[in-house]
Amino acid sequence: MRNSISRPVLLAGLLLAILAWPAGLQAESAEEAGLRIATEARERQKGFGNFIAGMTMTLRNKRGQESHREVRLKVIEVEGGGDRTMFVFDRPRDVRGTAFLVHAHKEEPDEQWLYLPALKRVKRISSSNQSGSFMGSEFSYEDMGTVEVEKFTHRHLRDEACGALECAVLERVPVSRDSGYSRQLVWLDREELRTMQIQFFDRRDAHLKTMVVEGYKLYLDRFWRSSRIEMTNHLTGKSTVLVWADYEFGADLDLGDFTRTALKRAR
Repeated sequence: MRNSISRPVLLAGLLLAILAWPAGLQAESAEEAGLRIATEARERQKGFGNFIAGMTMTLRNKRGQESHREVRLKVIEVEGGGDRTMFVFDRPRDVRGTAFLVHAHKEEPDEQWLYLPALKRVKRISSSNQSGSFMGSEFSYEDMGTVEVEKFTHRHLRDEACGALECAVLERVPVSRDSGYSRQLVWLDREELRTMQIQFFDRRDAHLKTMVVEGYKLYLDRFWRSSRIEMTNHLTGKSTVLVWADYEFGADLDLGDFTRTALKRAR
Protein backbone atom coordinates (compact mmCIF):
# COMPACT_ATOMS: atom_id res chain seq x y z
CA MET A 1 0.00 0.00 0.00
CA ARG A 2 1.39 3.38 -1.02
CA ASN A 3 2.14 5.85 1.80
CA SER A 4 -0.49 8.58 1.68
CA ILE A 5 1.56 11.19 3.57
CA SER A 6 2.87 13.80 1.15
CA ARG A 7 6.51 14.89 1.04
CA PRO A 8 5.73 18.49 2.18
CA VAL A 9 3.98 17.12 5.26
CA LEU A 10 6.99 14.93 6.08
CA LEU A 11 9.37 17.86 5.71
CA ALA A 12 7.19 20.06 7.87
CA GLY A 13 7.10 17.41 10.58
CA LEU A 14 10.86 17.01 10.47
CA LEU A 15 11.33 20.77 10.78
CA LEU A 16 9.03 20.92 13.79
CA ALA A 17 10.94 18.08 15.43
CA ILE A 18 14.23 19.91 14.96
CA LEU A 19 12.84 23.17 16.34
CA ALA A 20 11.37 21.34 19.33
CA TRP A 21 14.71 19.68 20.18
CA PRO A 22 15.90 21.01 23.57
CA ALA A 23 18.38 23.85 23.09
CA GLY A 24 20.75 22.38 25.69
CA LEU A 25 21.06 19.20 23.63
CA GLN A 26 22.06 20.97 20.41
CA ALA A 27 25.73 20.63 19.52
CA GLU A 28 27.94 23.54 20.55
CA SER A 29 30.10 25.24 18.00
CA ALA A 30 33.86 25.24 18.61
CA GLU A 31 33.62 28.93 19.50
CA GLU A 32 30.77 28.41 21.97
CA ALA A 33 32.56 25.52 23.64
CA GLY A 34 35.81 27.47 23.84
CA LEU A 35 34.13 30.47 25.45
CA ARG A 36 32.23 28.26 27.90
CA ILE A 37 35.37 26.43 29.03
CA ALA A 38 37.43 29.63 29.32
CA THR A 39 34.67 31.36 31.29
CA GLU A 40 34.28 28.46 33.70
CA ALA A 41 38.05 28.32 34.26
CA ARG A 42 38.08 32.02 35.13
CA GLU A 43 35.00 31.75 37.38
CA ARG A 44 36.66 29.03 39.45
CA GLN A 45 39.44 31.45 40.36
CA LYS A 46 37.18 34.19 41.67
CA GLY A 47 36.64 34.95 45.34
CA PHE A 48 40.21 34.62 46.66
CA GLY A 49 40.24 38.19 48.02
CA ASN A 50 43.98 38.72 48.11
CA PHE A 51 47.25 36.89 48.61
CA ILE A 52 50.99 37.40 48.90
CA ALA A 53 53.73 35.00 47.82
CA GLY A 54 57.47 34.72 47.32
CA MET A 55 59.04 34.00 43.96
CA THR A 56 62.47 33.07 42.65
CA MET A 57 63.09 34.02 39.02
CA THR A 58 65.84 32.09 37.23
CA LEU A 59 67.08 33.42 33.90
CA ARG A 60 68.87 30.82 31.77
CA ASN A 61 70.70 31.61 28.53
CA LYS A 62 71.14 29.19 25.63
CA ARG A 63 74.48 28.00 27.08
CA GLY A 64 72.75 27.04 30.34
CA GLN A 65 74.24 29.87 32.42
CA GLU A 66 71.88 31.11 35.11
CA SER A 67 71.16 34.22 37.14
CA HIS A 68 68.63 34.45 39.95
CA ARG A 69 66.28 37.09 41.31
CA GLU A 70 64.14 37.10 44.42
CA VAL A 71 60.74 38.72 44.15
CA ARG A 72 57.69 39.31 46.33
CA LEU A 73 54.20 39.26 44.86
CA LYS A 74 51.01 40.94 46.10
CA VAL A 75 47.62 40.46 44.45
CA ILE A 76 44.22 41.90 45.33
CA GLU A 77 40.92 41.05 43.70
CA VAL A 78 38.75 43.90 42.43
CA GLU A 79 35.03 43.18 42.27
CA GLY A 80 33.63 43.74 38.80
CA GLY A 81 37.04 44.47 37.32
CA GLY A 82 40.53 43.16 36.77
CA ASP A 83 42.84 42.25 39.63
CA ARG A 84 45.72 44.44 40.82
CA THR A 85 49.18 42.97 41.11
CA MET A 86 52.54 44.21 42.39
CA PHE A 87 55.96 42.61 42.03
CA VAL A 88 58.78 43.85 44.27
CA PHE A 89 62.38 42.78 43.55
CA ASP A 90 64.60 42.18 46.59
CA ARG A 91 67.75 40.58 45.12
CA PRO A 92 70.29 40.96 43.61
CA ARG A 93 71.39 44.43 44.63
CA ASP A 94 71.26 45.91 41.13
CA VAL A 95 67.47 45.39 40.96
CA ARG A 96 66.60 45.79 44.66
CA GLY A 97 63.61 48.07 45.14
CA THR A 98 62.43 47.76 41.54
CA ALA A 99 58.65 47.39 41.58
CA PHE A 100 56.10 46.59 38.90
CA LEU A 101 52.38 47.38 39.19
CA VAL A 102 49.54 46.06 37.05
CA HIS A 103 45.97 47.33 37.02
CA ALA A 104 44.18 44.70 34.93
CA HIS A 105 40.99 45.45 33.03
CA LYS A 106 38.41 43.11 31.57
CA GLU A 107 38.38 44.56 28.07
CA GLU A 108 40.71 47.54 27.89
CA PRO A 109 44.51 47.11 27.87
CA ASP A 110 46.06 46.68 31.30
CA GLU A 111 47.68 49.71 32.92
CA GLN A 112 51.27 48.98 33.93
CA TRP A 113 53.96 50.96 35.73
CA LEU A 114 57.58 50.19 36.57
CA TYR A 115 59.44 51.92 39.41
CA LEU A 116 63.19 52.25 38.86
CA PRO A 117 64.90 53.15 42.16
CA ALA A 118 68.13 54.27 40.48
CA LEU A 119 66.18 56.95 38.62
CA LYS A 120 63.65 57.46 41.43
CA ARG A 121 60.83 57.64 38.97
CA VAL A 122 57.81 55.66 37.82
CA LYS A 123 57.74 54.66 34.17
CA ARG A 124 54.46 53.85 32.48
CA ILE A 125 54.50 50.84 30.16
CA SER A 126 52.22 51.72 27.25
CA SER A 127 50.01 49.03 25.73
CA SER A 128 52.02 49.21 22.50
CA ASN A 129 55.19 48.30 24.44
CA GLN A 130 53.81 45.44 26.53
CA SER A 131 55.31 42.85 24.19
CA GLY A 132 58.76 43.82 25.50
CA SER A 133 60.78 41.63 27.88
CA PHE A 134 59.85 41.84 31.56
CA MET A 135 63.04 42.50 33.53
CA GLY A 136 65.20 40.66 31.00
CA SER A 137 63.15 37.45 31.24
CA GLU A 138 61.39 35.40 28.57
CA PHE A 139 58.09 36.67 29.96
CA SER A 140 56.76 39.81 28.34
CA TYR A 141 54.97 42.60 30.19
CA GLU A 142 51.83 41.30 28.50
CA ASP A 143 52.38 37.87 30.07
CA MET A 144 52.47 39.36 33.57
CA GLY A 145 48.92 40.69 33.42
CA THR A 146 45.74 38.90 34.46
CA VAL A 147 44.15 36.74 31.78
CA GLU A 148 40.61 38.05 31.21
CA VAL A 149 38.16 36.10 29.06
CA GLU A 150 36.93 39.24 27.31
CA LYS A 151 40.37 40.03 25.88
CA PHE A 152 40.31 36.99 23.57
CA THR A 153 38.15 35.11 21.16
CA HIS A 154 38.10 31.41 22.03
CA ARG A 155 37.80 28.14 20.13
CA HIS A 156 37.82 24.57 21.42
CA LEU A 157 40.09 22.55 19.15
CA ARG A 158 40.12 19.09 20.74
CA ASP A 159 40.54 17.02 23.88
CA GLU A 160 43.74 15.04 24.38
CA ALA A 161 45.94 13.49 27.03
CA CYS A 162 48.46 15.76 28.75
CA GLY A 163 50.57 13.54 30.95
CA ALA A 164 48.27 11.55 33.21
CA LEU A 165 45.44 14.06 32.74
CA GLU A 166 42.85 14.69 30.05
CA CYS A 167 43.04 18.23 28.69
CA ALA A 168 40.90 20.53 26.61
CA VAL A 169 42.95 22.39 24.01
CA LEU A 170 41.71 25.91 23.29
CA GLU A 171 42.88 28.43 20.75
CA ARG A 172 42.54 32.01 21.91
CA VAL A 173 43.19 35.07 19.76
CA PRO A 174 43.92 38.44 21.40
CA VAL A 175 41.40 41.15 20.62
CA SER A 176 43.94 43.96 21.04
CA ARG A 177 46.02 44.88 18.01
CA ASP A 178 48.84 45.81 20.40
CA SER A 179 49.31 42.20 21.50
CA GLY A 180 52.65 40.63 20.66
CA TYR A 181 50.85 37.40 19.78
CA SER A 182 48.70 36.32 16.86
CA ARG A 183 47.23 33.46 18.89
CA GLN A 184 47.80 31.13 21.82
CA LEU A 185 47.10 27.43 22.32
CA VAL A 186 46.07 26.62 25.89
CA TRP A 187 45.91 23.20 27.57
CA LEU A 188 43.43 23.06 30.50
CA ASP A 189 42.97 19.89 32.51
CA ARG A 190 39.37 18.78 32.20
CA GLU A 191 38.74 18.07 35.89
CA GLU A 192 39.95 21.29 37.52
CA LEU A 193 40.40 23.56 34.45
CA ARG A 194 43.95 24.48 35.49
CA THR A 195 46.34 25.84 32.88
CA MET A 196 48.94 23.16 32.13
CA GLN A 197 50.64 24.62 29.06
CA ILE A 198 50.42 27.58 26.70
CA GLN A 199 52.04 27.88 23.28
CA PHE A 200 52.53 31.45 22.05
CA PHE A 201 52.65 32.39 18.37
CA ASP A 202 54.14 35.68 17.22
CA ARG A 203 52.57 38.12 14.77
CA ARG A 204 53.93 36.08 11.86
CA ASP A 205 52.27 33.01 13.40
CA ALA A 206 55.61 31.36 14.21
CA HIS A 207 55.74 29.29 17.41
CA LEU A 208 57.63 31.75 19.62
CA LYS A 209 57.39 30.44 23.20
CA THR A 210 56.00 27.63 25.32
CA MET A 211 54.97 28.00 28.96
CA VAL A 212 54.67 24.87 31.14
CA VAL A 213 52.90 25.08 34.51
CA GLU A 214 53.61 22.48 37.20
CA GLY A 215 53.34 21.69 40.90
CA TYR A 216 49.79 22.77 41.60
CA LYS A 217 48.70 22.94 45.23
CA LEU A 218 45.22 23.55 46.61
CA TYR A 219 44.70 26.45 49.02
CA LEU A 220 41.63 27.11 51.18
CA ASP A 221 40.16 23.89 49.72
CA ARG A 222 39.29 25.85 46.58
CA PHE A 223 42.08 27.76 44.85
CA TRP A 224 44.77 26.02 42.82
CA ARG A 225 48.15 27.74 42.58
CA SER A 226 51.24 26.46 40.78
CA SER A 227 54.69 26.23 42.34
CA ARG A 228 56.68 26.27 39.08
CA ILE A 229 56.28 27.96 35.69
CA GLU A 230 58.83 27.68 32.90
CA MET A 231 58.80 29.83 29.77
CA THR A 232 61.01 28.69 26.88
CA ASN A 233 61.81 30.92 23.91
CA HIS A 234 62.21 28.72 20.84
CA LEU A 235 63.86 31.44 18.77
CA THR A 236 66.63 32.38 21.22
CA GLY A 237 67.03 29.14 23.19
CA LYS A 238 66.67 31.08 26.44
CA SER A 239 64.28 30.21 29.26
CA THR A 240 62.94 31.64 32.51
CA VAL A 241 61.74 29.63 35.50
CA LEU A 242 59.46 31.07 38.18
CA VAL A 243 59.31 29.11 41.44
CA TRP A 244 56.55 30.17 43.84
CA ALA A 245 56.40 29.59 47.59
CA ASP A 246 54.86 30.85 50.84
CA TYR A 247 51.40 31.67 49.53
CA GLU A 248 49.36 33.53 52.14
CA PHE A 249 45.71 34.30 51.50
CA GLY A 250 43.78 36.95 53.43
CA ALA A 251 46.82 39.17 53.91
CA ASP A 252 46.63 42.71 55.33
CA LEU A 253 46.21 44.44 51.96
CA ASP A 254 43.94 47.11 50.54
CA LEU A 255 43.67 49.00 47.26
CA GLY A 256 45.92 51.74 48.64
CA ASP A 257 48.81 49.27 48.43
CA PHE A 258 48.40 49.15 44.65
CA THR A 259 48.88 52.74 43.53
CA ARG A 260 51.67 54.58 41.70
CA THR A 261 52.60 56.23 44.99
CA ALA A 262 52.82 52.83 46.68
CA LEU A 263 55.32 51.74 44.01
CA LYS A 264 57.90 54.20 45.31
CA ARG A 265 57.63 52.97 48.88
CA ALA A 266 57.39 49.25 48.09
CA ARG A 267 59.84 47.43 50.35
